Amino acid sequence: MKTCFLFPGQGAQYPGMAKDFYETSTAVRELFALASSASGINLKKLLFEGSEDELKQTRNTQVAVALAGSAAATCAREHGVHPEACAGFSVGEWPALAEAGIVSHEDMFRLVALRGRFMDEAGKLSGGSTMSAVINLAPEAIEAAIAKAGLKKVWVANYNSPTQSVISGAEADVAAAEEAVKAAGAKRAIRLKVSGAFHSPIMESAAERFAEAVAGVAFAEPKLAIFSNVTGKRIGSGAEAKELAVRQIVSPVRWIDEEAAILAEKPVFCVETGPGSVLTGLWKAVGGAVPCYPFGTLDQVATLSL
Repeated sequence: MKTCFLFPGQGAQYPGMAKDFYETSTAVRELFALASSASGINLKKLLFEGSEDELKQTRNTQVAVALAGSAAATCAREHGVHPEACAGFSVGEWPALAEAGIVSHEDMFRLVALRGRFMDEAGKLSGGSTMSAVINLAPEAIEAAIAKAGLKKVWVANYNSPTQSVISGAEADVAAAEEAVKAAGAKRAIRLKVSGAFHSPIMESAAERFAEAVAGVAFAEPKLAIFSNVTGKRIGSGAEAKELAVRQIVSPVRWIDEEAAILAEKPVFCVETGPGSVLTGLWKAVGGAVPCYPFGTLDQVATLSL
């Protein structure tokens, strides 16, 4: 394997993202039109004229980030960089599914818009739930601290790196867990500005509704290697991808395992196709001699001349 595209998830968004791709690429402009039609949201207006607060609304964020990721991937291919593999973090797994040919871009944008709405509504119905990033404490130590404190409604939701994880759950339990992990040696616990406890059992109602939306959509066999947040392993079939797409909403993102699975395929380099450089930073913790290059703006095109 030479190249793996990595698609970032919610939290990477910012006003104006993908605008330079839109202005220079006919294919990206067509992608924006398709995404707007499929989602029922004027995404050009949202991305280029919307406020930061509008973009932070989960029902808007997820489809916006998916579109920005697909736009970056389109421009990377137009500059001669083609993936042999792909993966995505949380909602970023959806543009990866489209890149791998498992779902059409039209279905992807429609489903991601529904995913964002269902997860937003599940968060509001939860009676108060949230997420918090835990810094400088190993995932197993976080799990042990939660268990020792006897907390039943907080879980590790994102296994980001050996020294960074995210916990998710009911607000009271997350607050107690923050104190527990700091007592166990965490440097910091940073409360995230999210609308609910994503990737936890609190999202069960969203997963049930999403399963109904996904049921009638065809999932083809993957044309590229693609890796799962749920298992941390390579996805073997379209049927497996379909099942995992629903389970992902209530399951932790096993990004550390996923990066290891990608490395086992011996890539020459990775490209973070989408806004920001969060995944590039996480890759540095495990990637060794295999580099990852951010590609969220045309200013970064020089990094793709490899």
